[in-house]
Amino acid sequence: MREAPWFRDRLAWRLIARSYLPLLAALMLAWEIAHAPLYTLWREAKAAYIAFSIVHCTLGDILIGTLALALSLILLRERAVAGWRWTRIAALTVVLGVSYTVFSEWMNITVLRSWAYADSMPTISLGEARIGLTPILQWLVVPPLALYLARTARRERAG
Repeated sequence: MREAPWFRDRLAWRLIARSYLPLLAALMLAWEIAHAPLYTLWREAKAAYIAFSIVHCTLGDILIGTLALALSLILLRERAVAGWRWTRIAALTVVLGVSYTVFSEWMNITVLRSWAYADSMPTISLGEARIGLTPILQWLVVPPLALYLARTARRERAG
């Protein structure tokens, strides 16, 4: 008999809800605070709006990070958490997060002009689009780190 899929594994849900999500939230909040000065709103907006923007973006990051992980687990057909292929899960989560972020940055900077980069924002060119480097780095660093820390915490509790 095959093992049940990850979404029927209580340990998987516990790991996601009690470890990955809180870690992801804390790390995303820290990142959003750290790179806020690289956007024009840092100098143009009032403190309350900056705080709102940081909270709003952090909540969006948590949603994107959660959906990227869930989609990764589905696409990779993961089973119980004990058999997770962590490197593959982290890699696909990163690909999904970066892909969405590149689209979102392009849409909000170039098309909608919802926000703008400060001159201090390092950027990379993707065709005609200029995409901020720190939003991309955020997705290369934060989700794999949150997964690593969640896995480490799980091992410590188990052993």
